[in-house]
Amino acid sequence: MSDDTAYTPPKVWTWQQPNGGKFASINRPVSGATHDKALPVGVHPLQLYSLATPNGVKVTVMLEELLALGHAGAEYDAWLIRIQEGDQFGSGFVEVNPNSKIPALLDRSGPQPVRVFESGAILLYLAEKFGALLPPPGPGRTECLNWLFWQMGSAPYLGGGFGHFYAYAPYKMQYPIDRFAMETKRQLDVLDKRLAEVPYLAGDDYTIADIAVWPWYGAMAKGQLYEAGEFLQVHTYEHLVRWADRIAARPGVQRGRKVNRTWGDASAQLPERHAASDFDHLPPASQP
Repeated sequence: MSDDTAYTPPKVWTWQQPNGGKFASINRPVSGATHDKALPVGVHPLQLYSLATPNGVKVTVMLEELLALGHAGAEYDAWLIRIQEGDQFGSGFVEVNPNSKIPALLDRSGPQPVRVFESGAILLYLAEKFGALLPPPGPGRTECLNWLFWQMGSAPYLGGGFGHFYAYAPYKMQYPIDRFAMETKRQLDVLDKRLAEVPYLAGDDYTIADIAVWPWYGAMAKGQLYEAGEFLQVHTYEHLVRWADRIAARPGVQRGRKVNRTWGDASAQLPERHAASDFDHLPPASQP
């Protein structure tokens, strides 16, 4: 189809395979497992099943930041879930996350394992569990949660909206690209204006709000998503770019972004992490 105005929806939608461009092989209109496959379990209290997409990076950064703060109980095993190969539809993964999306966390530190899915829920769970990177009850916590949930509600327009139609759809369509480019730039402007007022999204302190927003919007502000930096003129969001650079310089962020990564320069990859010594080969980073 070359004319994006020609489609008339039928009275009843039916699944026409394949559909979804680059992700057609894993898109389907039903949930649940497609095959039996148990998840691996390591020796640490926290078991993470993920991939270094922006949503996955949120959690590995959080865990590395907790370890940097001295929380030994945050030691974790990170297991690679290859979403393009359908690992997320294995029976073991579906037991941890019935929505079949990464990241998924299993906390085995108590008498019964606790499953946690959805990246925002995982960040909040870990912050409360370790009493870190989340302000105490009051206005500061509310502001932090404002931005955490802003990210959860906004990023689908950036990724599933703009990213899909600009980079992954099987053909280019002006209407959805224009629609989601406009919304993406509006969101970047929201962040830029907020970060003109304060150093971090919740105020003076680095929190889970920054950890949630940075993998998506920090990468976009640096032109690292969808090869769309010039198209969206991301360099004009100066306060957002400055914040993105500040977050990227943190050692915990530099470590966390490597975990469950299988692409790019080999020195930036750590497909699976099972011990703190996994990072012994990485160059030291200075804390900003």
